Amino acid sequence: MLLVTVLGFCLLVVKLDYSIALGAFLIGAIMAESKHLARIEHLIAPVRDMFSAIFFVTIGLLLNPAVLLEYAWPIAVITVAVVLGKIVSCGLGTFLPGKDGRTAMRVGMSVAQIGEFSFIIASLGLSLKVTSSFLYPIAVAVSAVTTLFTPYLIRTADPLTMRLACAMPAPLANTFGLYSQWLASLTPLSGGPTLFSMKKRIVLQISVNLALVAVIFLGASYAAPFASAHLARWLETDNAQRVALWSAALIVALPFLVAVYRKLESLALLLAEVGVQPVKAGRFTRAIRSAISELIPIVAMSGVFLLVAALSGGILPPFGLMIGVLLCVALLLTVLWRWCAKIHATMQIALRETFEEPRDH
Repeated sequence: MLLVTVLGFCLLVVKLDYSIALGAFLIGAIMAESKHLARIEHLIAPVRDMFSAIFFVTIGLLLNPAVLLEYAWPIAVITVAVVLGKIVSCGLGTFLPGKDGRTAMRVGMSVAQIGEFSFIIASLGLSLKVTSSFLYPIAVAVSAVTTLFTPYLIRTADPLTMRLACAMPAPLANTFGLYSQWLASLTPLSGGPTLFSMKKRIVLQISVNLALVAVIFLGASYAAPFASAHLARWLETDNAQRVALWSAALIVALPFLVAVYRKLESLALLLAEVGVQPVKAGRFTRAIRSAISELIPIVAMSGVFLLVAALSGGILPPFGLMIGVLLCVALLLTVLWRWCAKIHATMQIALRETFEEPRDH
């Protein structure tokens, strides 16, 4: 009862309608960690069912059938886009980690709808006058139609998978099969925790270094208006100031970018050694491993560059000047590569010692 009282008090404190929805969600997420969760669910279930009915009745009262007929074509187009988009995206997201095609199709079909929270978003946009009045009935109609179609989509998931498997060209089916076998080969029969802990550790280190790179370039973009006032004394043009700011951010981020590249090399070597087995690859084993170990870091660093360019859009110099800066930094890296690796290792050790240092009691 104390938890229920606290929940009611927190909801009363919140004044704005849309903050109530967000606040209720956060309170529910917090209460989900309680050891009394089963008791709380039993107490709240009748209230939940009652307010669910009231919510959907209210949504139905807000709908105008004439508006739905007026925007029939946008509703139909958006419905098709939502269903196909979620089937493809969610199914692909399920297939890429290693699930079979049938499971991927089932997942895509089962989530091919938009939830009722879209009503709240559309209503909020309408109240803030950032969207037109026609968006709300379209959002409600698309949500209702996609929810209505979902059981039928789930029922047709398996038959559709079988038809696609029969109609799929043999080379494409073999490619998907080889991909699934390759992912299965990454799961070792013995010593699994050691191998996967190594992968997890490398991915975590890459993520941390990428986060630091993002912070550096976001900070440089945020500080650009203040730094430009000082740089204007020496650099008159805006392009020159952009080059100076972006170059400074790039040089500061160099140790972390070098660490990302080195960790990507380690991850690529690990995937190449584990994923390409001599039993299946035969005499091409060495060539395939070499291609994988060299291709993954290059492709990944291209993505990192696009990320850096997107984050530093406010200080990004023109294309020609940017290429010049990158060439200069590449030449600088040939001299400072070991220094960057050493600086990053020193910072990593210092950070680890800080977190592992015992607290004073």
